[in-house]
Amino acid sequence: MDQRDEQEFAEYFAAKRDAVRRTAYLLCGDWHKADDLAQTAFVALHRRWKKIRDRAATDAYVRKTLVRAVIDESRRPWRRERQTEVLPEPVDDSPGLAERVATREDLLAALKEVPPKQRAVLVLRFFDGLDVGAAAAALGCSEGNVKSQTARGLANLRQVLEREVETNG
Repeated sequence: MDQRDEQEFAEYFAAKRDAVRRTAYLLCGDWHKADDLAQTAFVALHRRWKKIRDRAATDAYVRKTLVRAVIDESRRPWRRERQTEVLPEPVDDSPGLAERVATREDLLAALKEVPPKQRAVLVLRFFDGLDVGAAAAALGCSEGNVKSQTARGLANLRQVLEREVETNG
């Protein structure tokens, strides 16, 4: 890459780094994994930077790479979380936490239980604000698939949240 391309990439990276990291976190639910996934997406973008003709499509390319990385990561059996009876650290359940923080934590925890493809659609649609067409382009699937995955994902999310309410009040 020549100096101009490197400069353009550096500017793009600086402008989009936090947004891509946030999206990665919403997709996987872990800030450390989110950092790795965002890095994976930016490395892939850097490799192809010279070949990208339409710079307006760069965001879509990064989102698509990020979603694929999350799905690939979820398929690796040695990286799956293991369930334990006892938490390694005590949970701080002291009163006084703001209701919106509790709601956000419940939502993020519930989002982790939604299957990866449905989670990807929900994050792209409702957290990144993409319409059906843009989400379909980012995921490389049909708009109908995005609509059905959205419906299934919302149903699964509701189920998980309702189960949480029934269990914890």
